[in-house]
Amino acid sequence: MKQFAELFTQLDQTTKTLDKVRALVDYFGKANDEDKLWTIALLSHRRPKRPVNSTLIKQWAAEFSDVPFWLFEESYHVVGDLAETIALILPEPSATSAHGLTWWVEFIRSLSDEADEVKKAKMQKAWASLLPGERFVFNKLLTGGFRMGVSQKLMTRALAQYTGVDENVLAHRLMGNWSPEGTTFDELIFSEDPTSDDSKPYPFYLAYALEEEKPHTLGSPDEWIAERKWDGIRGQIIVRNEEIYVWSRGEELVSDKYPEYWILKEKLPHGTVIDGEILPWKDGQPLAFNLLQTRIGRKNVTRSILEKSPVVFKAYDLLEYGSEDIREWRMQDRREQLEKVIESAATKVLHLSEEVDFHQWETLEEERNRSREYHSEGIMLKHVDSTYRSGRRKGDWWKWKVDPLTIDAVMIYAMRGHGRRANLYTDYTFAVWDGDQLVPFTKAYSGLTDQEIREVDRFVKKNMLERFGPVRSVTPELVFELAFEGINRSTRHKSGVALRFPRIKRWRKDKPKEEANTLGDLMALLDAYG
Repeated sequence: MKQFAELFTQLDQTTKTLDKVRALVDYFGKANDEDKLWTIALLSHRRPKRPVNSTLIKQWAAEFSDVPFWLFEESYHVVGDLAETIALILPEPSATSAHGLTWWVEFIRSLSDEADEVKKAKMQKAWASLLPGERFVFNKLLTGGFRMGVSQKLMTRALAQYTGVDENVLAHRLMGNWSPEGTTFDELIFSEDPTSDDSKPYPFYLAYALEEEKPHTLGSPDEWIAERKWDGIRGQIIVRNEEIYVWSRGEELVSDKYPEYWILKEKLPHGTVIDGEILPWKDGQPLAFNLLQTRIGRKNVTRSILEKSPVVFKAYDLLEYGSEDIREWRMQDRREQLEKVIESAATKVLHLSEEVDFHQWETLEEERNRSREYHSEGIMLKHVDSTYRSGRRKGDWWKWKVDPLTIDAVMIYAMRGHGRRANLYTDYTFAVWDGDQLVPFTKAYSGLTDQEIREVDRFVKKNMLERFGPVRSVTPELVFELAFEGINRSTRHKSGVALRFPRIKRWRKDKPKEEANTLGDLMALLDAYG
């Protein structure tokens, strides 16, 4: 565990990509194969299931530290991270441990089958044998809140440097339904045939955001394919050996959640992989994204849910055809073949993402501005000669989103952040006017500069009204312009609306609270764009 804890500290203490890659390469050179495999799994979001709920973890840590529970809770609110709070509050270790990462992961996994009293005794014995840095990592694994500030792409780059395997090849090998219990480091990294696992998807190719003035610098419009940018869940449909697999971009196998797609097992030829969007769809048009959310996380998809939120698959790329990886084909050629595949399948559940016809950039800009008429987020641009790469790359694929909707709102609640911002109030709740009352309608925590966050934090600390656990109500005075991608009706919120991707656009220091928007203004946006 010592090696892994040192890696965690190195990664946490730098924001420089080269330093993080260097630290990972050095770690891979020192760790044994089992620990390397678990490190790859953790950085690929394959974490052990949490064996103990957070309430019990807090109680046992407070008891072991001989600290009143109320004081532990207050400390947690200040620190903002449960794993770090426990590591800071525990007494000095009474022993040391030479066990590595894999041993401790298996230790945590073994707790699931134990009674609570046994779990408590084993956890407290573990805390007593780990040094502070090791305790912190152990607690992160235990609580399930494991983040190291390293993307899978960055980890793959480091692994490529260490192993000499091409980065794109590695990215593909690390996809799919593997786990450290079912493979070895050598099998995972040096396997010559990653498609031997029929369910294995390809790494997703992601587009960069395009600034408004940028299209005119991309060259001739004839070199580009334009499509609508749909608001669904990115996914891949795979048909191999008479089986169908549906993957989300988050590397979750979701075949059972979308039974509408099962018919494609018969309609698509063996060895077909299609990239596209899982899209709620009814009566010839997309539905609101929040309807799709009713299917996310459910173990069983009922007939009622299928009727309320039916889906189609909006296809926009073909990655495998006739069991051949065709990602190196030109975009234009892949699309032409995709059109033939969809035409041959002839099923209502599989749609082609149609091209937006344009011959001048000004024409495309007009189409972009009409995006909400099509219930889309904007325009996707893909170069006709582009190959299908992995990760987010500049140059060939761009997303040109429509301008967000905005509303001016009053901040009424604040809560401390996490990690480095645990001592600052960074998470805010906003309200609009309904007569002479302020009605809360959304939360937002991104968009302010560090200097503005510190300024808001000072205001919160000087203008607190009430406490509700970690939440503080404040004097309703500060006005902010919020930006968001969409608005929908919601029975779960007092305001009756839910926003899509709300964030702070700017602090309206020029506007008094009385001039903030009203609930009627929100409802007008809902009627226009909901």
